Amino acid sequence: MKSASAQASIQSRAAALILDAFLDYNARFSDITRRAKRRFERRDWKYVRVDAAARIDLYEVCVRETLGRLELLLEERVRSRSIWTLIRDALEALVAPMLDREFPKTFFNSLSRRFFHTDGVAADIEFVALDAEPTEGISDATDLNSYAASGLLDAVCERILADYPFANGYADIATCVESIARTLAARMRAASIKRIRSIDLIKMAFFRERRAYLIGRVSTSAGDMPLVIALVSTPEGVRADAVLTEVDQVSLIFSYTRSYFHVDLPTVSDVVVFLRALLPHKPIEELYTVLGRAKQGKTERYRHLFRHLASHPDERLVRADGERGMVMAVFMPKSWPLVFKVIRDQFAYPKDIARRQVEEKYLLVFRYDRIGRLVDAQEFRHLRFPRHQFDDDMLDELLTQCAETVSLEGDEVLVRHCYVERRLRPMNLYVREVPPEAARRAMLDYGQAIKDLARSNIFPGDLLLKNFGITRGGRAIFYDYDELCLLDTCCFRTIPEARFEDETRPLEEWLTVREGDVFPEMFPRFLGVPADLRNALVETHGEIFDAEWWRSVQQGIASGDYSDIPPYPASARLHRSSEP
Repeated sequence: MKSASAQASIQSRAAALILDAFLDYNARFSDITRRAKRRFERRDWKYVRVDAAARIDLYEVCVRETLGRLELLLEERVRSRSIWTLIRDALEALVAPMLDREFPKTFFNSLSRRFFHTDGVAADIEFVALDAEPTEGISDATDLNSYAASGLLDAVCERILADYPFANGYADIATCVESIARTLAARMRAASIKRIRSIDLIKMAFFRERRAYLIGRVSTSAGDMPLVIALVSTPEGVRADAVLTEVDQVSLIFSYTRSYFHVDLPTVSDVVVFLRALLPHKPIEELYTVLGRAKQGKTERYRHLFRHLASHPDERLVRADGERGMVMAVFMPKSWPLVFKVIRDQFAYPKDIARRQVEEKYLLVFRYDRIGRLVDAQEFRHLRFPRHQFDDDMLDELLTQCAETVSLEGDEVLVRHCYVERRLRPMNLYVREVPPEAARRAMLDYGQAIKDLARSNIFPGDLLLKNFGITRGGRAIFYDYDELCLLDTCCFRTIPEARFEDETRPLEEWLTVREGDVFPEMFPRFLGVPADLRNALVETHGEIFDAEWWRSVQQGIASGDYSDIPPYPASARLHRSSEP
């Protein structure tokens, strides 16, 4: 039997091993992140995507490596829950001085849950405090470049760009400086702001897709406002592309429909506090996630949701609004902006895919460039909900049609696997509920969403309005991924003219259709919208009903073309003629 001192030593060594493993993960995460600047300078867009996927995959790689190291250290004691409890307590003491101390705690939870296959929460071997706040006690970002604005704005903007150099240089720094200063001055006048006191920018540039961003705030006589300077890398060098100062526009940059930023931050929680002050409506979990810390984002989402359920015992878990899905059963808390999607045991006709294929499509989206048109779907396992909070018909649907995934255990409902997304208003409902002009705007943005997805090599598969949602800002977002595929796997065909003897027969009886065949001219038949909305869509985005247009997009992608889709409106851009 081990002595008390030997046992204390082993738990301390195990806690130190876990912290070392997390710090190693952090260092490797930073190594990948730092490459973003070089990719941007060299315009190496192919490897931007490779790095994004590699960084997402890194967490699981490090968890598996750490589990192996723990088994070697602990030997037979690795299965002792009491040892894991002591390791947890030792780790908590080790990380207490860290600003981002919740990160290694989340890493520990990943290890314990993976090893013990935990259903729900195991309070004896996890960090589970629902009242924990990772940003508690942090007042502002610690690493800022600050610029007093007592003189001419041009001089301030010149100093700003000088502090953010690039190896390929600025293409025309004088024009960039003048454009940024002129735009800022115009925005201040439009807001009736008399004086800019200072500009504060996070020291590290943010990179994503084909852009770099300088992100911070403008302190004025009327208070603080957000500031984002978007930069593009052209063959001639870096140019300032846009200036954003409106909360709604900046919010789009940090949207849950966008891929994660690559920004090499020494600490993260203080930057989350800084951003939250600029975007107060943005949930803290989404800020962690969009900064690339998806696991911490999941932890915060879990905390906030289950704290809400515990503090609101009358909250109801009900069927999500919209048509019932053939692949997913979807429920939501009535007063919390999330939906939970559970794969059904069997899919209704004509769905002919398997569970594994559905999971692969969600994984594809998770690792892909979402270009502002695909909602971030977080995968959760082993969630336990209070039984009494479920509506009876929703619970009955889950227990009968998702029995492989959902079970009743006493007073709790165990959901072994689900996807969690931000709740959007289903578009088929939205266009019926809003005034005609709002419905028309949504319909036109739906057409633009299809084009944006196509140009990023994504085909939604099912273009029915029920598979799209409308955001608070009126953007059309695709959120049903079970038929999504890469565009280059599709064969877009024109319906051939019928032979004389076939003219009176149903189309499906004489038209041969192979797997992967798509007939765009048939899309309007299934939209299910009033004629005025359908006509507006055809008039503005008629190309999406033409097989030749889809084939031309495929050819462009095959030849290496990549359509640039800025995450901000044209009105925010400075150089409209310079595309990256």
